[in-house]
Amino acid sequence: MLDANLKTQLKAYLEKVTRPIELVAFLDGSDKSKELKSLLDEIASLTTQISVVEKDDAGARRPSFSIGEPGKTPGITFAGIPMGHEFTSLVLALLQTGGHPIKLDDATIEQIKRLDGDFSFETYFSLSCQNCPEVVQALNVMALINPRIKHIAIDGALFQAEVDERQVMAVPMMFLNGQNFGSGRTGVKEILAKLDLGSAERAAKELENKPVFDTLIVGGGPAGAAAAIYSARKGIATGVVAERFGGQVLDTMSIENFVSIKETEGPKFAVALEQHVKEYEVDVMDVQRAEKLVPGRINEIHLASGAVLKAKTIILATGARWREIGAPGEREYRGRGVAYCPHCDGPLFKGKRVAVIGGGNSGVEAAIDLANIVAHVTLIEFGAELRADAVLQKKLRSLSNVVIITQGQTTEVTGDGKRVNGIVYKDRATNEEKRIELEGVFVQIGLVPNTEWLKGSIELSKFGEIVVDAKGATSIPGVFAAGDVTTVSYKQIVIAVGEGAKASLSAFDHLIRSSVEDEVVEEAVTA
Repeated sequence: MLDANLKTQLKAYLEKVTRPIELVAFLDGSDKSKELKSLLDEIASLTTQISVVEKDDAGARRPSFSIGEPGKTPGITFAGIPMGHEFTSLVLALLQTGGHPIKLDDATIEQIKRLDGDFSFETYFSLSCQNCPEVVQALNVMALINPRIKHIAIDGALFQAEVDERQVMAVPMMFLNGQNFGSGRTGVKEILAKLDLGSAERAAKELENKPVFDTLIVGGGPAGAAAAIYSARKGIATGVVAERFGGQVLDTMSIENFVSIKETEGPKFAVALEQHVKEYEVDVMDVQRAEKLVPGRINEIHLASGAVLKAKTIILATGARWREIGAPGEREYRGRGVAYCPHCDGPLFKGKRVAVIGGGNSGVEAAIDLANIVAHVTLIEFGAELRADAVLQKKLRSLSNVVIITQGQTTEVTGDGKRVNGIVYKDRATNEEKRIELEGVFVQIGLVPNTEWLKGSIELSKFGEIVVDAKGATSIPGVFAAGDVTTVSYKQIVIAVGEGAKASLSAFDHLIRSSVEDEVVEEAVTA
């Protein structure tokens, strides 16, 4: 299961284990059970601290295994073989169970310990999902901290019947005590906010006591991170408020064009951004959504929690999100057949029929990837021709289980009330309406800026982007913007980082000039 290089790395990690770990396996005669047993035995062979035992539990999924200390009830279970993106989750679970420190602040650890109740979590993941590990690792850590929390991470592709029965059509998907708890990328703080109902009110009170920032950045993506670093290096009071640190980068599978980094994955890049920001004196306030901008000599950002943050200058870097097709049924069946991440959710549609909406690079890449998993792919492009690079189009047309439809306008996503069962589109050449029976729809038609909360307070383009000049300045003095949320051409990570740095330098220049102007006015008044 593990190649020589991976074994060497894992052995080095396992040297950090300071107490015994017991892996309890629940197996049957299947090939997957044999694979799992082989993996567990290989891991145990790398350290004397780990032992493997097999048990027969009628209620356990097979293949699965738990991780715990001998003689204690384990809180972590993996149903399936955690390789791919989940191999890191397995390694962390081993290290943390074995005594390696958990990287959470003391206040968060105490909050987890104080949770009152019994919490049995189940998370469905796919091995190709780059968003799933954060959820799996968050719940695993919580299970280690609080013995009343249990977590089972389940490979949805391996337990297909269970996935169908529970209507899991997007990952990661969480269940708590048998009930749907939520889906999508989620961290410890977001989970705690849902479990600890008083935490939002406490957080709002803490935020209200924040001093006036010199520069407050709204958004934690590449542009926001760069702005925070450049501001902090100037020695001014800097804050970052964001719903989730990393932004859209967290949903990016592979990054191969960021200068100086040959290749990386979005989530890894996002972690590196956050770690770099935290090297400086930056007040990071995450899991917070901005709802209103109130300009003034001291600008205000009103948050969904009710708190109000104040700053002399503001940098807006709220990024963008997947654009919706806007057809009836799309929102109703989101997560129930309508998806936006083929890498994450594609394995859940194994052997099924799907459509991809969009003929640009992202749409064609999605269709190519899905064709290796699903039974059939229909790609629907609004224009007369595909817009993807020629090399991608050539690859797509070589696949026997793909049909390409151009001049197709998606008019409806249909379903049976529980899940998607088809799509309706209009042939724009003939105006004829047609229907395709299928089980999944993957939307890949670009991005829309996150600016709804700014309408009426700042100048926006007809596309909803924040209008900025060459220095990142907006229509409001002292308010700057950077990244995909702005009118700057080419939505690329490397450009967002540069624009974030530029906006920060412009904000600092504004602070200096404002300070000088204030001194001049004060001298004139007292003269």
